Amino acid sequence: MRMRARAAWLACAVVVALPGCALFGTKPAWETPPPPIAEGPVVPQQRLHRATLDNGLAVLVLEDHALPRLSVGIVTRRGGASETLGEAGVTSLVLDVMKRGAGERDALALARTVEEMGASLSAGAEWDSASVGLAGLSEDAGRLFALLGDVVLRPRFEPGEVARARAEQLQSFVQEKDEPNALAGRRLQLVLYGGHRYGVALAGAPESVETLDAADLRAWHARLFTPAQSIAYVVGDLSFDEAIARVREQFGAWAPAAEGLERGAPPPTSTPGARRVVVVDRPDLGQAQLLFAHEGLSRRDPARIPANLMNTLLGGGGFLSRLMSRVRAEEGLAYGISSGFALRWHPGPFFVGTSTRAEQAGRVTELVLAELARMKSEPPSEADVRLAKSYSAGRFVLGLETANAIAGALVDLDVYELPPDSLDTYRTRLQQVTRDDLGEVAARHLHPDRIAIVAVGPAAALRPQLERFGPVEVVAP
Repeated sequence: MRMRARAAWLACAVVVALPGCALFGTKPAWETPPPPIAEGPVVPQQRLHRATLDNGLAVLVLEDHALPRLSVGIVTRRGGASETLGEAGVTSLVLDVMKRGAGERDALALARTVEEMGASLSAGAEWDSASVGLAGLSEDAGRLFALLGDVVLRPRFEPGEVARARAEQLQSFVQEKDEPNALAGRRLQLVLYGGHRYGVALAGAPESVETLDAADLRAWHARLFTPAQSIAYVVGDLSFDEAIARVREQFGAWAPAAEGLERGAPPPTSTPGARRVVVVDRPDLGQAQLLFAHEGLSRRDPARIPANLMNTLLGGGGFLSRLMSRVRAEEGLAYGISSGFALRWHPGPFFVGTSTRAEQAGRVTELVLAELARMKSEPPSEADVRLAKSYSAGRFVLGLETANAIAGALVDLDVYELPPDSLDTYRTRLQQVTRDDLGEVAARHLHPDRIAIVAVGPAAALRPQLERFGPVEVVAP
């Protein structure tokens, strides 16, 4: 009897383990359609507070009392895109040096104070914003706010620290010449936006950075950090009343600036005008780094949701995407390939990036252009659109798992002057996108016929393969 029972159990186990088999008629998980997308608010309104100080400083407070942690910071609504070509990199350098001494503390004393609290200090520049933030224990709220006030309002910009930061940035430009991906990115920017600020990396270029001194950084800081074009955020274990009181204590007397910063001129609406192929010659490489790009979308463009959904199925969804399926899964020509829209206040580029063996660069280029053309002529199926929506909704939720992530997304909405309920309505708007919408954005925003192609690798091997896509320009690193 015991033997028969064991045999029956083993038989059941074998049936369940067989691929595609199911118990009691239930389909395996991989054959089950994704669950419906949950819609509704994601922002806890009872814990979210907004205010504006008399000097114009916007304040966002998100209470989260689950842990005794606190994050505070200032974000500006201007960034590297406000620079001229001659100033390129000044915003990045300003934010770097702001961490190297503020108030009565020099660089070492500031670092030691942060470390003694078990806190972290961050500062960085983006194309459309700049941010300074501190994170630590909520019991240190007073010290965190005081330090934030020093770093934002009273950076020292000591000449010695400026010189060190400038030298480090210049050295990083030299090091980039050994990095194929960095070489490809810099060359691509120049091909697409030569003569425009987007044509130079956010961190600048040697010819602009090497001229910057402490006086330049002080002057730029005064125009970048102004109350009217800044947002203060407070996230964590602090009540709104205490948070707004501490913000007023540190930033209530922050005087409006006589001169702020403009956003910078928009880039060309159509770039490049014709297909361009550029090879950055690196004879020592056996791999080819490939980038493809043309103009893209603004962060504020109403088409950004269907465009991103279309891109999920083109190259932004990993193994869900056509490019990954064709280039890696079917032909084994690359470990990875991806595409995306760089969303900025002004339209940034649409790009595809991958690397492959140098002798396969021509074939990969052929496949990329073919998939771009196919997306224009052959929109995804209804089933693929449903799958992409589920994937995008899941990624959206995973990106908002913490209070800090939610606050960061809300600040981003403010920077780009988007409706404050955009997070709450995103999944509803995602659900409303149709297959025809994806076909429309693909037809309007994909241009394989006039795309820029940049390849980094041995020109002797790459040039013959790429000549059939257009005249090839070979340049030095």
